Amino acid sequence: MAAELNANHHALSADLDSVELEPVVLYPGAPERGMRLDRFLAHRFPERSRTFLQRVLADQRVLVDQIVRQQTFRVTPGQVVTVEFPGPETTGLEPEPMALDIVFEDQDVLVINKPAGLVVHPAPGHPTGTLVNGLIHYLPDLNLAGSNRPGIVHRLDKDTSGLMVVAKSDAGHASLIRQWADRTVDKRYLALVNGVVDVNGGTIDAPIGRSPGDRQRMAAQTAGKASVSHFTVLERFREATMVEIELVTGRTHQIRVHMAFIGHPVAGDSTYNRASGPFGGTASLAPRQFLHASLLAFKLPGNERVTTFESPLPGDLANVLQLLRDQTRAAFPHD
Repeated sequence: MAAELNANHHALSADLDSVELEPVVLYPGAPERGMRLDRFLAHRFPERSRTFLQRVLADQRVLVDQIVRQQTFRVTPGQVVTVEFPGPETTGLEPEPMALDIVFEDQDVLVINKPAGLVVHPAPGHPTGTLVNGLIHYLPDLNLAGSNRPGIVHRLDKDTSGLMVVAKSDAGHASLIRQWADRTVDKRYLALVNGVVDVNGGTIDAPIGRSPGDRQRMAAQTAGKASVSHFTVLERFREATMVEIELVTGRTHQIRVHMAFIGHPVAGDSTYNRASGPFGGTASLAPRQFLHASLLAFKLPGNERVTTFESPLPGDLANVLQLLRDQTRAAFPHD
């Protein structure tokens, strides 16, 4: 089981936000021409043990020109080597009392409604007060396994609310990882976006990677990782549109980047929405980015039937939507 779990975890590493780390990009120089990839890494990272680097290679965390390569591959100047190191092992996580909005719980998984403003796991700038700190208080037996993300198989941005599932057991973790790897999990979000979307729905197929000009942002770019989102228009207003988005992949900031890419950024998103005003990134009617994980459907471990969990819009976003509906009715009383 452990070997199977690891295999599935590694296969998933290119697709889950929860394991997607900021990559290190290297450019082989002339003296390194023809050097084996494992030796190239040892040359560039002398502080790392050979065993550690071998594990990084075995986990398929090293790409050359976006292609996974073996340790015997020989590098050439002009190539781009991308290394995604595994997250740092931490042992200093502290349990913290936290009110968790639990939607469902059994011996293997926990489904929660994450509120906006809550960071999922410790990261620079957020060492405490995260969902993980609350989880290890609620579940003292949760296996840390040297990780600062125990039980986390996917995540939501700090200011995105909605449904998340957490693994409580090895069986739960293995099942969820497998389903995410197979892309059989149904993940849907509600978003209010700037502008009127003319079409009733569509698919956004645009690779996403780190923005070369700002490492804190992601961007749609040909050198990025394959990223696919489906969207359906639910309701149109004079200057905004309510949409449902279904994620096929799960890249960092995927919905926010994709909607901005097609010219309809998420209202209240100060990072990707450059407009100002009621549905812009600043001075918006939305008190935060108008994005909510409203539906999550997957197979519970040991069960072949898909179970669907749903979460209505929280009050802060529901109030904005109601205001828009009231304004529409006032402007068009006979419609």
